[in-house]
Amino acid sequence: MLALIAGIAGVAVLAVVAVLVWVAYLDRVVTREFQGRHWSVPARVYASPLELYVGAPVAADDLEEELRRLHYRPGDPAAAPGIYRRNGGAFDLHARRVRFIDELREQELVSIVADGTSITGMKHANGTELPVFRLDPPVVGSVFPIHGEDRLVLSPADVPALLRAGIKLIEDRRFDEHHGVDPRGVLRAMWANLRARRVVQGGSTLTQQLVKNYFLSDEQTVGRKATEALMAMRLEAHFSKEEILVAYLNEVYLGQDGARAIHGFGLGSEYYFAKPLDELEVGELALLIGLVKGPSYYDPHRHADRARARRNLVLQELAEAHLIDADAAKRAAATSLGLKPPGGSYVPAYLDLVRRHLKRDYAEADLAAAGLAVYTSLDPRAQAAAEHALSQNLKRLDAASQVRNAHLEGAVIVAEPNSGDVVAVVGGREFGADGFNRALDARRPIGSLVKPAVYLAALETGRYNAATLIEDAPVELKLGDGSIWAPQNFEHQVYGRVPMVRALAESMNLATVRLGLDIGLPRVADTLKRLGLETPPTLNPSLLLGTVEMTPLEVVQVYTSLANGGFRARLRAVHAVLDEQGRPLKSFKVQVEAAAPPAAVYQLDRMLMLVITHGTGRDAPARLPRGLVVAGKTGTSSDTRDSWFAGFTGSYLSVVWVGYDDNRVTGLTGAVGALPIWAQTLASLKSSSFQPVPPDLVEDRWIGFGDGLETTPACSADAVAVSLPKDTALPGKPDCKSSPPSPPGTAGDKIKAWLKKIIH
Repeated sequence: MLALIAGIAGVAVLAVVAVLVWVAYLDRVVTREFQGRHWSVPARVYASPLELYVGAPVAADDLEEELRRLHYRPGDPAAAPGIYRRNGGAFDLHARRVRFIDELREQELVSIVADGTSITGMKHANGTELPVFRLDPPVVGSVFPIHGEDRLVLSPADVPALLRAGIKLIEDRRFDEHHGVDPRGVLRAMWANLRARRVVQGGSTLTQQLVKNYFLSDEQTVGRKATEALMAMRLEAHFSKEEILVAYLNEVYLGQDGARAIHGFGLGSEYYFAKPLDELEVGELALLIGLVKGPSYYDPHRHADRARARRNLVLQELAEAHLIDADAAKRAAATSLGLKPPGGSYVPAYLDLVRRHLKRDYAEADLAAAGLAVYTSLDPRAQAAAEHALSQNLKRLDAASQVRNAHLEGAVIVAEPNSGDVVAVVGGREFGADGFNRALDARRPIGSLVKPAVYLAALETGRYNAATLIEDAPVELKLGDGSIWAPQNFEHQVYGRVPMVRALAESMNLATVRLGLDIGLPRVADTLKRLGLETPPTLNPSLLLGTVEMTPLEVVQVYTSLANGGFRARLRAVHAVLDEQGRPLKSFKVQVEAAAPPAAVYQLDRMLMLVITHGTGRDAPARLPRGLVVAGKTGTSSDTRDSWFAGFTGSYLSVVWVGYDDNRVTGLTGAVGALPIWAQTLASLKSSSFQPVPPDLVEDRWIGFGDGLETTPACSADAVAVSLPKDTALPGKPDCKSSPPSPPGTAGDKIKAWLKKIIH
């Protein structure tokens, strides 16, 4: 008997020791993990802020549209940040506290005046002049969320008093009294569930919920619940109620946005209402508190009636607890849910470019969890313009197409050539959804987009200029495999001897092939490399007609050098990266290097301007603002499988591709498919005319577009302005007096006037 008792005692002692060891282990886990807790906070990506100053081309209606895009709302600005009041062209604005790359701006009251075209005045609240004011940089997404979790971490100072009191009232009324586990709450829940004969109430405290979310799984077992209770008590033994409550508010799950899990009230406020937490109305805060009970069941986007009933119940309980007055609760219950529209500013194709740029300098784990702030060159206005133009025109082209079992796809990129800033990227017609990014990954033959590189290589030799006559005649070449390559012009016609400017403007294949063969394929390949093509093209004669495959992004890089006077600006999507405390980690400066002689590029650019007025791009001016001078080139690959257009103004460079993903024939030339999308995109942006500064080595001359002879507009109906090396000897048109070069310093004022005249 004594032996039995001793055995039982031994087992009991071992059990107690095991429990103590287990408790000690849990205690160590809780203190170690929670004390050094660091939530996985994905890098947040910001678009470029709109900068306002007197004279900025932002009309009053445009300014209000921008404020609404940033979810500022009409009202009394003195009441709170995020509110503006408009009276005609005058705006009083209570700006939010926001961080920029170079400063943290506290909330402030400002006055802005605008007319129908631009900003006319800006002042601080005290009446002093405000030289420059930046609107909030819009958040456009997150990068690499681990396990799909996303959150905005709140500090204790960020938590509104009503949220503190309300979450305890609804989820754990005895939070300030218990020590992690509430026996009374457990018994109350058991009784309520027995009476209802189903689970209608839970007994877990906020601390237990935090432990489950932070340390444990959702497994419903006695062992897991016991572990949860022990860890909750140990958590309460080591940390203050304030620390536990704020941690809970950051950890709690509040809904799902596709593959992204919405955690914490900070992100919940932004996701559902597009506002900072401290700007929420009573009803909006009540909805978030109500979601804690069942984010899927009460999902306001899918189950609005359930969500409204749950919100109103929370409002009623807040009023009964005297946390809000009864009238406020009634007013809030009578309002709509106030959700922001689904979708919105998510730009997956641009975020894809940002990820690729960041991967050069940051480990994926840091991007996923370190809470970095990434400031980009994305311009929401340019992005919206490109998305709308692509969507609208692809629908139109599909409707006119004979193909009934497939939809055309497309891609658009807009950049600022001087800086290399990429301001918009559209990767396909479903531009708001993740998927294949054609702007970055669709490698297709570029067709006649290669021709400017061929003509630039010829100009660089010094043996050719815009007036040089080249032969547009049949070509037959025997290739290495014994086959015969015999290219043709698009219209299957032969044009004979034509000036080089006309051959480029009208995209003559035979003339281009003969020119390229004369200067040599290696020279053309080298020119492409210097312009920005990183992968060397295969040296086949078909290179001269654009069989080289490039992505739209690669085309943008090449054409940046042409739009920037022969200087290649490395494309950049990211301006700077800040850490979680707002300290700068890395900035990405503008990188520019010489790519081609400015005099040769200037001559080529003047020829590309004639593509628009006299060549394959002649449909563009009617789609653009009156008088806007642009330059560009159409591109059509073999059998019209790919439709391209690349062109630039004084402010923007844009490249558009249209085609089928399965590479079937589209029947669309660059002028029919891609050009209208390009023109509509650029027409939506406030852009200056392309006015390159002529280098000293060249001068403006008039020649006949058809024969290359020197002439004047008064003498020849087909007279065009070109740039030639100084003192170039030209045969004159009979009975015509040549016009003298433009006086120094005028940069060809007569020619500029002529260009504007013929554009419209």
